[in-house]
Amino acid sequence: MAMRKEKLARLKNDLLTRRENIVVGLRRSTEEWIDSEDLLQADSVDQASADTDRGIAVQIRNRDRVVLREIDEALRRIESGNFGECERCDDDISEPRLKANPSTTLCINCKAELESEGQRFSGRG
Repeated sequence: MAMRKEKLARLKNDLLTRRENIVVGLRRSTEEWIDSEDLLQADSVDQASADTDRGIAVQIRNRDRVVLREIDEALRRIESGNFGECERCDDDISEPRLKANPSTTLCINCKAELESEGQRFSGRG
């Protein structure tokens, strides 16, 4: 992709900042989880509420781990020089799309095609 070095450096910096924020958040939530394990719940209602909260926290951490993996892959693509290339058609991914989602691996046309295919096949049982 013929993206200027300044724009690429800015995107890389944004990815690194986002990555650090996620890592800090994961670390903090893990510490809170460990600390909350020490507390005894007073009754079954409190225990059920705590279990629900833990379940939501696990879902959030799992989502953050997926995003972290996507960011790491985008950083590897930047280093290898193929950042901004669609993995499906090899065309350039537009700069506005990369700014909105720097970890994307598909151009807007290929993404739309995949979503359309998914909708077409999801109705079949």
